[in-house]
Amino acid sequence: MNTVSRTYIVTLGLAIFSMLIGAGNLIFPLFSGMQAGCQTPIAMLGFFITAIFLPVLGLITMILFDGNYDLFFKRLGVIAGNFFIVGCMITLGPVICLPRIVSLSHEMIAPFIPWGTLQTITPMSSFIFSLIFLGATFLATCRKTKIVEILGNVISPVLIVSLAFIFFKGVWSAQSTACNAQPAIDVFKSNILLGYQTLDLIGALFYASIVLTLLKKTLHPDTLKNSRTLALICLKASVIGATLLGLVYVGMATIGAFHGHGFMDMNAAELFREVSFKILSSQGAAIIAIATIFACISTAIAIGAVLAEYVRTVIFKRHIGFPLALAMVLIASIPLSVGGFEQVSAITSGPITYIGYPLLITITICNLMYKLFDFQSIKVPVAATFIVALISYLS
Repeated sequence: MNTVSRTYIVTLGLAIFSMLIGAGNLIFPLFSGMQAGCQTPIAMLGFFITAIFLPVLGLITMILFDGNYDLFFKRLGVIAGNFFIVGCMITLGPVICLPRIVSLSHEMIAPFIPWGTLQTITPMSSFIFSLIFLGATFLATCRKTKIVEILGNVISPVLIVSLAFIFFKGVWSAQSTACNAQPAIDVFKSNILLGYQTLDLIGALFYASIVLTLLKKTLHPDTLKNSRTLALICLKASVIGATLLGLVYVGMATIGAFHGHGFMDMNAAELFREVSFKILSSQGAAIIAIATIFACISTAIAIGAVLAEYVRTVIFKRHIGFPLALAMVLIASIPLSVGGFEQVSAITSGPITYIGYPLLITITICNLMYKLFDFQSIKVPVAATFIVALISYLS
């Protein structure tokens, strides 16, 4: 097959959307709208830069490297490259992304399950939920060849319909927004930093391997030899995914601006839950809880697939099977998942985000310029970024 059908590009775009739309992608724009109030459009401009533009840039750049993150990172040198790869894998897996996904899902679904009412969320209830959630993730991920079909044809439609429901209901019942007294430039800059916390650039760099695996089953071998053609195909699909992601961000931020009054002392997960109850009452909030779980499990599937392949091929040198590697990754994510959303958020707001993320952005831009314009320098820009990010973080 020499070309990819429009239907397949749409499916691929929906899959990219599903892979990126995780816990942070729902709660952070809502939080942004609550804080920005009448300046929500300015806030979204800043948020889009780090939460949409950068992930798409990262995905396309990694496609140009044929999904080979060894080549991508080891332009810095073998030691530095391995350090970044391991750091990204740990961040995606047991330290931040998977525990954040599980803990947000638990906080949303707690009012609707027998052992987890809002007043009685305990380590044991979190543990039980983690086992159920990660078990479902295992079952949905262990057949790698079906990942894009599951994400694009099943999870995405349910997720889009559910989020559209809360958005239109929220706008219909909206009254007024609070006005943020901050200068517009401060709102813009703070939301650039808030977009960091989605950590979608890290995910996009490693999701490229999933996208490429499916393309390699679809395209003619001659087409696969041209990395720029593959990047163009992925760019078309990414436009679909990014557009849907942007609509979700605008919708959630608008709801936060109109309905976030009185919730300023809550964390982002609690805010999402309480706003859902405020707009939809308990019956409607159950729909949003289900939508949240779909959003979270779609990202968990993508993360699980990436990490399991890394564990299987790099750490165990292909001496274990994919299902066992996947089980190891998911089990390692349980301890912090039980700790709750607040604990994971505290880790997210540290040097991993505010020092590591700018370095990753610099690496991505340098590598894109290397592929497109043969720009060779990377170590000096990364070192300069590290110095500036470190000084900024410490001050």
